[in-house]
Amino acid sequence: MKIKIGVIFGGRSVEHEISIITGNQAINSINTEKYEIIPIYISKKGLMYTGEELLKLESFKDLDALIKKVTQITLVNDGEKINIVRFPMKKFGANIINTIDIAFPTMHGTNGEDGTIAGFLEMLNIPYIGCDILSASIGMDKIMMRRVLKQENIPSLDYIAFYSTDYIKDEKKYVNMVEEKLRYPVIVKAGNLGSSVGIKKANDTYSLKDAIEYAMQFSDRIMIENAVVNLKEVNCSVIGDTSNAIASECEEPIGSDEILSYQDKYVSGGKTKMGENAGGAKQGMASLKRKLPAEISDEMKREIQKLAVETFKVLGCSGVSRIDFLVDNDTNEVFVNEINTIPGALSYYLWEATDKTFEKEIDDLVDIALKRKRDRDKLTFSYDQNILALSGTKTRIKK
Repeated sequence: MKIKIGVIFGGRSVEHEISIITGNQAINSINTEKYEIIPIYISKKGLMYTGEELLKLESFKDLDALIKKVTQITLVNDGEKINIVRFPMKKFGANIINTIDIAFPTMHGTNGEDGTIAGFLEMLNIPYIGCDILSASIGMDKIMMRRVLKQENIPSLDYIAFYSTDYIKDEKKYVNMVEEKLRYPVIVKAGNLGSSVGIKKANDTYSLKDAIEYAMQFSDRIMIENAVVNLKEVNCSVIGDTSNAIASECEEPIGSDEILSYQDKYVSGGKTKMGENAGGAKQGMASLKRKLPAEISDEMKREIQKLAVETFKVLGCSGVSRIDFLVDNDTNEVFVNEINTIPGALSYYLWEATDKTFEKEIDDLVDIALKRKRDRDKLTFSYDQNILALSGTKTRIKK
């Protein structure tokens, strides 16, 4: 019997369309002899849908028209299995459309990759691919991740962070703080976004204020760090869990600016993985111009792979992630920049460089998810005994 795998994508995020691309890539690479694919799309309004039309990437060019062709649903645990239930339910006829055995979220950004979807799936008590709530939320939050890395002595850039509300109350205080503790140029980032959204470089006070105001459009928490002037970016993927994890080949992305932008990552031209002549957006991160393998020494490659695995384990990750590094060409220092706990294109191109096919990567991710569920099922989360039913037990409600 085939394993029913629910691929969940979309979501209420500025990375909505990127999630659709990653979901489509996963769907096209799943072995249909082993798995039954059930697409589950979450709209920008947070509503869930399923239907055959969701299997076609072209359908998403007109979202309003697409919604009319698919069925709104919800997921329900009936105590034995996870049902895909029509919503709102019909008064007559069947409302259970299908079931799923394992969830495969490919949601990027807020309200998904940040631990939100992991929490939803934990409540459903279903095995799922990817990081759990804690590792996903820390990985998505640039500020908390940086604090953890500093605590664990994993090399990362010096930074400061603050709430936008505090900045609005006392702009001069925080501008002075940046100029006293850091040095220009600096990089200003929204505190909890990916795909290079909400990021700007600042070279002076005027551009600093502009960059902060720009980042505040996307997040209420701002992080500012020293910029590496003579920069090389290197990315490395990790697959596994906290007990066993391995690193991929390293890549060197090539951007059109000093900071690799959203445009560089997702709107560059190129062919799709399916060989179709189309915009690079259909491939997402896979269409990015890159040097693969990265042009770095063997020693630096080993250092980056080691730091990638350490970062993955320190954050408690599971599944597949991509860790992005900054290399200072003047000093040869390597810094962990950030982790992507649901990386664009699931970093399949980095694993194909190690002879692991996308299909094999997905098989490994399923195995890791099922192992975690077996391990968690051995833990105690509740007691069979109901203390409220014990003789003589009294409860008191304090007002």
